[in-house]
Amino acid sequence: MDIKTASALRRLRLVSAPEAVSFLLLLVCSVLKRTTDFNAVPAMGMIHGVLFVLYVLFWLDAWNRTKWNAKTAALYFVLSVLPTGGFFAERKLKREAEAAVIASRARREGVVSA
Repeated sequence: MDIKTASALRRLRLVSAPEAVSFLLLLVCSVLKRTTDFNAVPAMGMIHGVLFVLYVLFWLDAWNRTKWNAKTAALYFVLSVLPTGGFFAERKLKREAEAAVIASRARREGVVSA
């Protein structure tokens, strides 16, 4: 894995958890708006919108660089629209990046996997 691909995966991973948190906070703010006089939906909606757009842009970049198949790319996109999906995406991307680093080191050292 080259450095640009690793960077694309890292960016996607780093934005996935905050995007999930903002989604959950937006849901809480929506409930509070309907049940109390507290209305933070406009501010939280803006924050979540920015994070979601960043997630989609980073997802497109990662998809382009990693050459994921359609199933894997769709999985990461679906995880972005589920309230807690960003947490699962972050964990999966972290494992994928670690596996890529291990494979890269093994290739560099000449170790052949069976």
